[in-house]
Amino acid sequence: MATRAIHQLKGTQITGKKEPGRYADGGGLYLQVGPTGGRAWLFRFMLNGKSREMGLGPLHTVDATQARNKAAECRRLVLDGIDPLVARDADKMQKLIEKSRNKTFRECATAYIDAHKTGWKNDKHAAQWSSTLDTYVYPIFGDLAASAVDTSKVMEVLEADKLWKTKTETATRVRGRIEKVLDWAAARGYRDNTNPARWTGHLDKLLPRPSKLRKVKHHAALAYVELPAFYEQLIADTSGAARALQLIILTATRTNEVLQAKWKEFDLDSKVWTIPGSRMKAGVEHRVPLSDAAVKIIKTQLNTKQNDFVFPGAKEKKPLSNMACLMLLGRMQRDDITVHGFRSTFRDWAAETTNFSREVAEMALAHTIKDDTEAAYRRGDLLEKRRALMNQWADYCGGKFGAKVTPIGKRKAA
Repeated sequence: MATRAIHQLKGTQITGKKEPGRYADGGGLYLQVGPTGGRAWLFRFMLNGKSREMGLGPLHTVDATQARNKAAECRRLVLDGIDPLVARDADKMQKLIEKSRNKTFRECATAYIDAHKTGWKNDKHAAQWSSTLDTYVYPIFGDLAASAVDTSKVMEVLEADKLWKTKTETATRVRGRIEKVLDWAAARGYRDNTNPARWTGHLDKLLPRPSKLRKVKHHAALAYVELPAFYEQLIADTSGAARALQLIILTATRTNEVLQAKWKEFDLDSKVWTIPGSRMKAGVEHRVPLSDAAVKIIKTQLNTKQNDFVFPGAKEKKPLSNMACLMLLGRMQRDDITVHGFRSTFRDWAAETTNFSREVAEMALAHTIKDDTEAAYRRGDLLEKRRALMNQWADYCGGKFGAKVTPIGKRKAA
């Protein structure tokens, strides 16, 4: 490709028809014409004895005056021993950094949720994240750069409308979510690694501990001494909701675990109900030993099987509504107790009237082991020990007081 020396190209010399080649404009600046007629500016220079070239942009974007100004800047850099190509890359990087530093907290939070929601248990969790941030955080610093969020802003959120004092549980979730978003932003380079929302060693110096403020509200539970009489009333009710509540009580499981139970989960020959991890609170598969009374309920439901669910609802291919058991308690005029409270009834009964170990009772409730060391060494699920416990519980519920329930102090270890 030929190079033609023409000092300071004029209008037609720049825009007119030209053969492919490089046309000098002076001071190392060239107009380069490609094989198809495309035009672009090129700056050529020598640095440390080596010839180098740097594109300054196409003619349709960069006119002659702009190209000459850029070339002049490049010549000044070369004169100072600086490579214009390296300087340009550094400038681009700086602009990217400056742009990223302007990434708002809202943008970071949205990106965090998008990155993690596939690993969360359900869509409801992602919706809760968005809802709490929309309500408590975004009005205060949602549109502020993540890099500018400091302790004062975090405190503004937590102290607004006395949130930390009046809605402590919600406030702790909000704080934790702010902390996670800012950690994500730091990992992405959108802010420094100092997290103003961290609790230990920081906010714990400014706010009272949640445990000092939170008023724990337990689910209203029936005293275990009253259960046999209540269960007798329940048996007299032939509705699907009554049978569902019976199974909830007999298995000490959670409401949704029973109402969403499917036929394929039950092995009635082995008297075992296997609840998949996707439906368990801890996300781990849970085997439930079934007493004869529990098996009888399942078989009764089998006689009226309608779809995949053991307890079908009014809508086609849907399970019984979550409200069904609550409404049943209302009809029984037992607004003083809750469905979930029957798990507490079972736990109290097991602790106070049986000699089964705490470990067996806790595993029957599918409670997560909080001690990491204990969890690491536990391998089995104590199914047969739990079977003995649940059989004894079923006898107690059914009013068979003398069957296997012996007075305290005269019991043998199970």
